[in-house]
Parts: sequence; C-alpha cells; structure tokens
Amino acid sequence: MNERTCIVTRVGGEPERMIRFVAGPDSVVVPDLKRKLPGRGCWVTAERSLVEKAAAKNLFARALRGPVKPPPGLADMVDAQLRAGALGALGLARKAGGVTTGSAKVDAAIRANRAVAVIHATEAAADGIRKLAQARHAVAMAGGEEVPSYKLFSEAELGLALGGTNVIHAAVLAGQTGEMVLKRLDALARYRGEDSEDRRSQAASDAGLETAKDME
Repeated sequence: MNERTCIVTRVGGEPERMIRFVAGPDSVVVPDLKRKLPGRGCWVTAERSLVEKAAAKNLFARALRGPVKPPPGLADMVDAQLRAGALGALGLARKAGGVTTGSAKVDAAIRANRAVAVIHATEAAADGIRKLAQARHAVAMAGGEEVPSYKLFSEAELGLALGGTNVIHAAVLAGQTGEMVLKRLDALARYRGEDSEDRRSQAASDAGLETAKDME
C-alpha cells in the first residue's frame, strides 16, 4: 500500500528509500525529502545516479503532467539537503548525550556494545580507521551487533555539528536519537552509492589488514 514507483527504473519501493519531487510555483522541480509538500508528486529511488538521469531526460515533465523543468544541479541540491539533515541529527544527538568523539572513547563505546554507528572524517588516517574497524570486527565476532561505519563528512563539518575541533572519529550511541541519526546517515550513504553491507563487512577486511601488519 505504501510503495511508490520510481520514474526512472519503473520499480516500486518504500517511501523511505525514495525521494519525492513536486513542481514549485514557478514550474521548477523541487525535492520534497519530508514528503509533505502539497500537489502532485513523483518518485525517484534515492540514488544520485537516478536523480541525475531523471533530470537529464526531464522525466519529471511526464510524471508531473506539466511543463516543469529540473533546476541546474538538482542532484547536488538533494545531496546538500540529505547532508544537512544528517549533520542536524548529529547535532541534536550530541546535545542529548548520544554521541562520543575521540578514538579512545569511540573504541570503548564499540567494545561496550553502546555504538550503533561509527563516523570517520574524510581526513581520517587509514591507521585510525583500521584500529576502530578491528574493534567493530571483534564485537561482531563475539556475537554483538555489527556496527556500520561512515566516511561522509569533513573534519570541519563534524566539528561544526558536534561543537568541537579536530573531530576525526565519532560514535553514535544507542538510543532514540541514535536511531534517528543512523537513519539519516544510511539515507545519505545510499544516495552516494555506498552499500550498507559493504560498510559492515569492511570492518572484517580492515581488521584483517591490521592483524597482518602486526604479524610482519
């Protein structure tokens, strides 16, 4: 009942994994990420490549049944909105005590089964990422929950959202705000083409590399 059909792939999907678009007053296509704007809407699977294809071929005109046109950089606009939503959720979680930062604290949160996600700044060194991946892998091998990791934001973006400086590694902690952040992170990662299973299984690969290095 809640499925929508992508105007690019013609495949149905849940609204949470799709993006709704409507025509604005000036007949320019507008992304409706919250699915609340009035008027006739159409849906695109929430992947950047599909939004780009819909814009390039202006599939919106047929779907919205009118002379509408996508604005320049529509895919970038969607990315910016998804990124802002994820960073905003991180900020709210931080105020609620649902985020911890710093490699040592993140490692401790992972091993205590308190982390639902790990975030690395784009500037994070490979060694730091591997060490935290080793902790994630150890918890999963011990029967704990698999913790996904994300590398979506710069150090400056994380610092601004989390009210600190030199924020390279962060852990989102279990709880209501943590689940909200995880949902936003997943949406942004999927849009950018990062598969959640790849992110989870990468912990085992990275941890294996770290172990191999230690044995050299």
